[in-house]
Amino acid sequence: MSNQIINCKSDFPIFKNHNVTYLDTASTSQKPKLVINSIIDFYQNYNSNVHRGLYPWAEKATSTYESARNKVAKYINTNSQNIIFTKGTTESINFISSSWGHDNINQKNNIVITEMEHHSNIVPWQILAKRTGAELRYIPISSSGELILDNIDKIINENTKIISMTHQSNVLGTINPIDIIIKKAHQKGAKILIDAAQSIAHQAIDVKDINCDFLVFSGHKMLGPTGIGCLYVKENLLNDLEPYQTGGQMINIVDRDVSTWNDIPFRFEAGTPNIAGVIGISAALDYLNKFGMDKIKSHNDLIMQYCIKQLKDIKGITIYGNNINRGPVISFNINGIHSYDLATLLAQQNIYIRSGHHCAQPIMRKLNITGSNRVSLYIYNDFNDIDKLVEGIKKARKILLD
Repeated sequence: MSNQIINCKSDFPIFKNHNVTYLDTASTSQKPKLVINSIIDFYQNYNSNVHRGLYPWAEKATSTYESARNKVAKYINTNSQNIIFTKGTTESINFISSSWGHDNINQKNNIVITEMEHHSNIVPWQILAKRTGAELRYIPISSSGELILDNIDKIINENTKIISMTHQSNVLGTINPIDIIIKKAHQKGAKILIDAAQSIAHQAIDVKDINCDFLVFSGHKMLGPTGIGCLYVKENLLNDLEPYQTGGQMINIVDRDVSTWNDIPFRFEAGTPNIAGVIGISAALDYLNKFGMDKIKSHNDLIMQYCIKQLKDIKGITIYGNNINRGPVISFNINGIHSYDLATLLAQQNIYIRSGHHCAQPIMRKLNITGSNRVSLYIYNDFNDIDKLVEGIKKARKILLD
């Protein structure tokens, strides 16, 4: 077992600066030195705008920026023109719901999402449905945190225009059967958007293989900086996609009364982009590729199963979700203890977890709870982190209940 564990905590400066047990990667991942140094190098040595200047700094910034786009494209097996840089998953979903949705959704259509979505994949579709008169439908989930597909042919029908769903739940860790839903969507003539915010750093994703129309994810959940994300758009949809924002380098010609757009994908990236963020996500991919996704997944699975096993020994604990097909996210409650109280006492022991509704209130209502504690794991976590967590919970339980 030990030879399958990645020993990389020393690559992350924050753990040298602070003696903490960090178990909140589903919220944001920590950054390896490689990523931090790449951003420092940009600002110290060739800080300039991209796609504009002809001097050496600008040329290096542009080439580094575009090589990052190529790297992201290769990571999910597509072409560079299919990758649009955004602020993150949330903006990417808003881009599609606003731009594509405005041109393709009307009151005769329905939009399908699931009951396990993050608020970022609910609210934009609620707004679009309200604006267009379209119906918003939900694929239900079971008490064990899995999609209920019994009535899928009634939910997804010939009037369904788009399905937008998470690949991996940020609360339950559930890995959804996206292959089934994608196939069903295309049979009905619908498009499908996959929210890969939680899965992109944990498993290999090949957009040609899964055949989704849109894929969205954020850099900060895969060891990169905050404020940068990616939107993949299938080739046959790119030419008809209108810009989400306008201004700056997204134009070709601007006249007094009319403007024309730049080439794809530049027409979709208005204004000065987050250059440092793109450089950071490029370095993050270099770091992840050093290990390979198979080894990363193996590490995460081992740590997760050990964590679930150890947590089950705690008196009064309820662990949510199915333990068979899940990513390294574990939500739980302990009888008689509010999630905030437990998280607070753990923080006092330098053990950092998440508590609350995790921006997924429909899941909380489905489970008949107001919130939960959440532990989320990654390659810089080890068995010792889990042991500290369990010991910390037992101490907190003794304080609060004994």
